[in-house]
Amino acid sequence: MTKAIYRREHVIFLQMLKRMRVASGMTQAQCSAALGRPQSFISDVERGVRRLDLIQLRDLCQVLNSDLISFTNSFEQALIY
Repeated sequence: MTKAIYRREHVIFLQMLKRMRVASGMTQAQCSAALGRPQSFISDVERGVRRLDLIQLRDLCQVLNSDLISFTNSFEQALIY
């Protein structure tokens, strides 16, 4: 099995994270500050350099005025198309 970081699903996941942040109107710096992390944290996440665990993803969704279930449903729908 191909490593996850090389799969289409991973590319879609990263695109969705960035779109969600941009749609919220937050910069990387604002988003990182809300998480108590340096700006480079979100930059690394969006570029695929840093991976998120489930708890971090949940925190990020909350900061971006979403929730983990909605994000997961949207992700699953994006994989269909």
